Amino acid sequence: MRTIAFHNLGCKVNSYETDAMAQKCIEKGYKIVDFEQKSDIYVVNTCSVTNIADRKSRQMLHKAKKQNPDSVVVAVGCFVQANPEEAARDEAIDLIVGNNKKKDLFEILEEYLKQKNDSKDLQGTTITDVHHCDYEELKINKSEEHSRVFVKIQDGCDRYCTYCIIPYVRGNLRSRKPEDVVREIEEIAANGYREVVITGIHLSSYGKDFLKDGKPSLDYTGNADYLIDLLKDINEIEGIDRIRIGSFEPMILSEDFVAKLSKISKLCPHFHISLQSGCDTVLKRMNRHYNTEQFYEKTVLLREYFPGCALTTDVIVGFPGETEEEFRETYEYLTKIKFFETHIFPYSRRKGTVADRMPGQLTMNEKKERVSKLLELDAKLSREYRESKLNATDNIIIEEIKNIDGKNYYVGHTPEYVMVALKEDEALSKLVGRTVKVKLDKMLTDEVVIGEKL
Repeated sequence: MRTIAFHNLGCKVNSYETDAMAQKCIEKGYKIVDFEQKSDIYVVNTCSVTNIADRKSRQMLHKAKKQNPDSVVVAVGCFVQANPEEAARDEAIDLIVGNNKKKDLFEILEEYLKQKNDSKDLQGTTITDVHHCDYEELKINKSEEHSRVFVKIQDGCDRYCTYCIIPYVRGNLRSRKPEDVVREIEEIAANGYREVVITGIHLSSYGKDFLKDGKPSLDYTGNADYLIDLLKDINEIEGIDRIRIGSFEPMILSEDFVAKLSKISKLCPHFHISLQSGCDTVLKRMNRHYNTEQFYEKTVLLREYFPGCALTTDVIVGFPGETEEEFRETYEYLTKIKFFETHIFPYSRRKGTVADRMPGQLTMNEKKERVSKLLELDAKLSREYRESKLNATDNIIIEEIKNIDGKNYYVGHTPEYVMVALKEDEALSKLVGRTVKVKLDKMLTDEVVIGEKL
């Protein structure tokens, strides 16, 4: 029995695809081992969203070959899709698999190993054009997590933000057939999982390719109901207690759309809306298709239909030409909206993007200083949101036992994704993966609330 080890880098879509590749290999007779162990085959699902992601991808590939020089090291995903020539020159990499060939990983591996055994010339590259292909069907019915499973429903992006490499490495918009999504989640529910996280590269575009014209558009009115209808179907699946949405583009959040969302009973009131900057001039340079006033209106709308909901976002700091005044506008804007959590990234130059050629590139020290200020603000706002939930009752799905400050707790998340810790209790061990009602008592740390099971 061949051993195979997987390591995932990057987004939740990558995580889903890694689980799907691993599950297929298990079904075909491979034995999964930990990536830290010696293995016959190592698969690194790479990321290329930033320079740091590129570096981590290279590091993990080299680590794999060092652990077992005789192993087959497979590089899959965005890093090799963006840098095929560099990957081909890297002696640590034996096999390169592009994004739209992940579904064929097992077959590609088998052919490669057969060539190796037959002493034939090895064909180690299988990257193809991601811009002219259909949705590549991958599926899972289980996950390493005890309670929640990520389910991919869409791939590709047609936004072409000036800083982003993803449309070039993920390709055209491709939506998964709703019946295939529902069938997969039914299997997931049958295996005891209670929460699904709906994910994709650009979820708000789900269904655009189902339209008759199928043309890229900034208008979501034509496809928004495809997503609503899919969520309604998932809502009816027996055994699923929660539906969590990965991310929304702000301009899909019309009042009609949000009103329909509010009728989906299992939908978690936790919404990730990508902002990127709180300054209109920076948003324009980024080629983001909204302004700060429009974005703010969407947050008001969500809070009207989902009182007390958690709003999270992404912000890029130090975009080319960002002045102190523009950064201050972003800081004040974040203070105004009061996100539950903000994912903060220093701008990373990506070769092949428009922003890479823009004047006014900031130094790393300038970016780090601004990141530090926003991290401090984020910590304050995050704690304030958690404190606003104290003394309330809510449901959590118990996920695992976790050591926090030297003590063991059973932890889970509320629908808003506030982490709640329950004191270790033998009775709780039987409830892992189950939904329980709790009272949120007090702050255990800045990021964790201690609760009491009711």
